[in-house]
Amino acid sequence: MRIRLFQIPVMEGTVPEGEKLPLSAAMRAKIERNRQWALMLRQARLAARPYPAAGEGCSKVKAPPKIIDTGGGFFLEEEEEEGHIAEKIVHPPGPVLEFDYLICEECGKRFMDSYLMTHFDLATCDKCRDVEEKHKLITRTEAKQEYLLKDCDLDKREPVLKFILKKNPHNPRWGDMKLYLKQQIIQRSLEIWGSEEALEEAKESRQDNREKMKQKKFDRKVKELRRAVRSSTWKKESRVHQHEYGAEETIEDDLYKKTCTTCGHELTYEKM
Repeated sequence: MRIRLFQIPVMEGTVPEGEKLPLSAAMRAKIERNRQWALMLRQARLAARPYPAAGEGCSKVKAPPKIIDTGGGFFLEEEEEEGHIAEKIVHPPGPVLEFDYLICEECGKRFMDSYLMTHFDLATCDKCRDVEEKHKLITRTEAKQEYLLKDCDLDKREPVLKFILKKNPHNPRWGDMKLYLKQQIIQRSLEIWGSEEALEEAKESRQDNREKMKQKKFDRKVKELRRAVRSSTWKKESRVHQHEYGAEETIEDDLYKKTCTTCGHELTYEKM
């Protein structure tokens, strides 16, 4: 071990021999400045070469010397023996990666990001986006009615379809609308029904059943209305009917009867 001493010079004749030098405030400040300067030199040596030279790869480098502050203005710098070398693995910096470009399904050109890719995971650039037809957005209600989809088909069937939220244009106080990509809705519908012909047949069948249900409901209301009219007419006639009796007939002595010419009601009475 080799030790280097850094000593602050002291003027001769200021302190008698055998006595310790008293440290003034100025001397203590100078000692602190020396210590800070030594630490800065050490950090500068470490930062001078953070990575090994080209071709060295992972190598063994020598550990920096250890500096000991004695507190009396001296710094001890210890150096390891030549035979003992500290092992320190240094990795070279990684290579710079190129951007992952996407290929547009419409034009075949490369692009980094787009509206359809961000919101619906569809590899189509913004230049090829067809807002009016192919890449049109439809509401959740329209997707369920026009393509016969259920809530589970939209929310649980893998992969779950993505959507965006927008304020309802009819009333902003209502809940936000869920807008789906029409192209993905059509694909999901074909996965469930198999073909466009099967989808059309299912729509026609549902329409027929809907018409039958409407007709049954209409017939039931007409029947109830007729029954209500008949009951009200019978009650009205029963309230205003008055008997019109015919000629008086003799049954026995002092016992007579009359018969209503309208309803046939017989009135029997006795004369005193």
